[in-house]
Amino acid sequence: MTSRVGPLTAEPESLALAAKALRAGAVVAVPTDTIYGLAVDPSQPEAVALLFALKERPVEVALPVLVDGQEQVSMVAGPLDSAAVRLAGRFWPGPLTLVVPRRPTFTTDLGGPPPARRTVGVRWPDHPVVRALCRGLGPLAVTSANRHGLPPATRAAEVAGIFAGEDGLAVILDGGVCDGIPSTVVECRGSALRCLREGAIPWSELTEASLGGPHTG
Repeated sequence: MTSRVGPLTAEPESLALAAKALRAGAVVAVPTDTIYGLAVDPSQPEAVALLFALKERPVEVALPVLVDGQEQVSMVAGPLDSAAVRLAGRFWPGPLTLVVPRRPTFTTDLGGPPPARRTVGVRWPDHPVVRALCRGLGPLAVTSANRHGLPPATRAAEVAGIFAGEDGLAVILDGGVCDGIPSTVVECRGSALRCLREGAIPWSELTEASLGGPHTG
């Protein structure tokens, strides 16, 4: 499939085209509540490998998963510990990625070193387009739309320019400008939290929320 910038993402035709491409094992560029992302069906190893190659991302850097709803969280993650439950309740849907133990049946290879393959980074985004795709296909492996280590794309035209001529990128869904701050990434182990990347949500706000502090938003 060749790359194309789709019509307005509110139109069912563009979402159907993206869903068809994902089912075929292709990469699709999607707007999110933070920045543009590159998405694949994580149940297809060839699609995951294609995403790593297209982005030039080292396989030692694991891919996160985007979901829509608690049922999909449970598809990839085991029961969340109390701190993770509080953070999810406060900040999902939104720009927070929780790195938590995997559900034993979720054995998909998302990259990363061996210890990381016992966990999964999961996020429930606050954007109707990517959530609609998740509802239709299930959890998606999604990473920022850029070459590894370079600034992420904030417009569909930028995505098209970065990956011009690449066969792996089948569809680019145009959701307008997506110039938010990337998600904050937090590893949750029991009641202990570790900030892996501070992003849209300040670390101080997360630590307060994990202890059941007052809502200040």
